[in-house]
Amino acid sequence: MGDPNFSKAYIQNLIDELKTSKIYTDLQFAAQVEIAKPTLRLSELKKGVLNGLVNSGWDRKLRNAIYRFLQTHPKLQYPNPPAEHLKEPLVYLRKAQQGWEKRILKSLNSMCTELNIPLARKRPEKDQKEWAQKWTELGIDGPDEGFIWKPCEDYNLSQIRPVYAPKDFLEVIISLQNPNNHGSDTPGFYHLWGIVQVPLNVKDIDELRLQYSDMSINQCQSGIDDCQDIPSELFEQERVKLGKKVINANHGPLAQEFSKKGCPTSMRATLWCQILAIEVDEIDILYYEQLKTNVLQHDLLVDSLLYKDVKLTATNDDQYFVFEDFLYQILLPFSRDTCVLKHFDYNSASPPKSYIRGRLGMDEFAVNYPPNGVIPFHGFAMYVAPMCFLYKEPITLYYVFREMYVRYFFRLHSIASHPQGIVGLSLLFESLLQTHESDLFFHLKSVGCQPLKVAFKWLVRAFSGYLSSDQVLLLWDRILAYNSLEILSVLAVAIFSFRKTNLMKVQSYNAAEAVLADLTTLQVIPLIQLSLFSK
Repeated sequence: MGDPNFSKAYIQNLIDELKTSKIYTDLQFAAQVEIAKPTLRLSELKKGVLNGLVNSGWDRKLRNAIYRFLQTHPKLQYPNPPAEHLKEPLVYLRKAQQGWEKRILKSLNSMCTELNIPLARKRPEKDQKEWAQKWTELGIDGPDEGFIWKPCEDYNLSQIRPVYAPKDFLEVIISLQNPNNHGSDTPGFYHLWGIVQVPLNVKDIDELRLQYSDMSINQCQSGIDDCQDIPSELFEQERVKLGKKVINANHGPLAQEFSKKGCPTSMRATLWCQILAIEVDEIDILYYEQLKTNVLQHDLLVDSLLYKDVKLTATNDDQYFVFEDFLYQILLPFSRDTCVLKHFDYNSASPPKSYIRGRLGMDEFAVNYPPNGVIPFHGFAMYVAPMCFLYKEPITLYYVFREMYVRYFFRLHSIASHPQGIVGLSLLFESLLQTHESDLFFHLKSVGCQPLKVAFKWLVRAFSGYLSSDQVLLLWDRILAYNSLEILSVLAVAIFSFRKTNLMKVQSYNAAEAVLADLTTLQVIPLIQLSLFSK
């Protein structure tokens, strides 16, 4: 049954969260409107107000807010854990994450020292005006044309380099060791021949089949051409018809359940907003405009990192280069958004700190840098790029991306024991591949190619930039629908299985990498179905 006091504490946390949210003040205002109605009798005040709120759709909005809390604040195993245990219960992983953060910050500060530039500075009035004029076309010119992206006269943007890349992060994960673990005697853990040696429990194929049962081979799915029982055109027509009813209901859990078989293309943008409990209103628009103003007024070194990242990734991709301007309108405000800091309450990471000039080491003069606490790595822009196909204006896209990041994407570059963290996903990939493609796994290992070294970059970027954009969106449908990133590891294993014939012939790491270099022709849903349900 569990501890009743624990349940009460969890409910109290929910109430406290709601009281600090915008929906609470909106609900109060709506109740006042109902009370002021002349038709309302004093004797039926409570009942009349409740009925009025229900008829106005406020019950659904409140349910969606509660649903969002349940999604982002899972019940803990024990009541009232210490604050550091909320972030990460395993001490050695906490220390590893802290060490990684120091390394990232050192890399950033070294760049500042080498180039003699500040982490942040106020833009001159002239630059502010130019940025405001060019806001929707920041990608048109480059620094060589003397465009506004050149932050100062002392250095060129070509000298800006990514703070770290996925391969640097993989080296850290490979080096993780539990000091209290001796061999393979940990319950639920068997010795892996892979390169991740952290004793975490991961799901086996039977558990994954149960979790993803709605994706079984005998179930038709949106986004694939062949259905066993009915013509695919008829299936899509029925999906669209049902999808309209789901959208009209405006209920997050219903939208999530519907999306387990994929989202019809025309409805994906709306369904994602409902699953993520996003309804953009005037206050959200004003907030985005304030973030934009902060970008115009202050130049951060992070701006140059984001600019270079877009140039090195999305701008070089035939699918995404047209969205370059759009990406800046999302990523630059995101770096200033202090609302993102809330996710550090349940993230193993902590926001990096910087000190006001001349006050180094004095905590009272420490500030979060960047303001959102997220230093971008090489490929960070690709978390946004596929979503540019869904939303025609930047503000809704901004809030969808922000919610996707604080729910899911942050886990892909943080060291943690969470089953959906990058360590757990890497371990899940290796254990599934060893169990179900053992001959392939050991062949690759014997020729010097640990499979995770190839797959890791796919996992860190949630396959964005590797698959075709429509396939990325079909994959991300399932992340949202099942509220889980484990589908990434399943797909990575499925790709190795699909290319097995050629991989069994390779004799080097480079040859294996070449076999797996181009994934743009793959259809992800049939691959996942075969990987999970054909063995």
